[in-house]
Amino acid sequence: MPTVLDLEDVSVVRDGTTILSGVNWKVDGDQRWVVLGPNGAGKTTLLQIAAAMSHPSSGVVHVLEGQLGQVDLFELRPRVGFASSAMARRFPANETVLNVVLTAAYSVTGRWNEAYEDIDLRRAQRVLVEWKLDHLSERLFGSLSDGEQKRVQIARSVMTDPELLLLDEPAASLDLGAREELLQLLGGYASAPEAPAIVMVTHHVEEIPKGFTHALLLGPDGIVAAGELGDVLTAQNLEATFGLPIALSEDDGRFSARAA
Repeated sequence: MPTVLDLEDVSVVRDGTTILSGVNWKVDGDQRWVVLGPNGAGKTTLLQIAAAMSHPSSGVVHVLEGQLGQVDLFELRPRVGFASSAMARRFPANETVLNVVLTAAYSVTGRWNEAYEDIDLRRAQRVLVEWKLDHLSERLFGSLSDGEQKRVQIARSVMTDPELLLLDEPAASLDLGAREELLQLLGGYASAPEAPAIVMVTHHVEEIPKGFTHALLLGPDGIVAAGELGDVLTAQNLEATFGLPIALSEDDGRFSARAA
């Protein structure tokens, strides 16, 4: 499998504050990564760099084999699916769910004067069915619940069959039922052999779907551990990441953690 994301000695400094320091990390096309860490560790910044939405202060970044700073971003970005709470705020509240998903074909966040082909419409309708949103296709995006909006974002992010899918806290703020429904859908998608490489940021091990293969633990001082999920996700590594003793348990591919 080709490497879809490659960070070499990447650092990010904003207004004199170091957000990321010396990050070295590779993601291959058949891997599904979860990125865990406390607030302020730089997880969202890391994802924005992976999405070619931000550039590092130093270091080299290759996204889908194109080097940031040398690649045409308008050609690169449509090949990367990205969903985040910040992105949701860019969608017009009076846009229909179908149009929110459909506009991914042009990488715009509102329906204007674009001419869409039948194949675009069929693809948007297909992903709405796959993410159990087809009954909401004519609803206004602003009228949806938080859980529904998050699923619409993910449907939009996969609409163009991306080669890399990036999800920033997709289960944050969801109630138990909405979270579990979303994680079941994500687990099924991640387990499909035709799925792209996936990187998902979260704060909680309970939000790691089945089908994920690798983990990156990012602490305030940088990467604590990175590699296959079973090797990295340990109580010792979580303690080093979050700064307190952790009791970790696993049941049928799902994890839970609490203070020890």
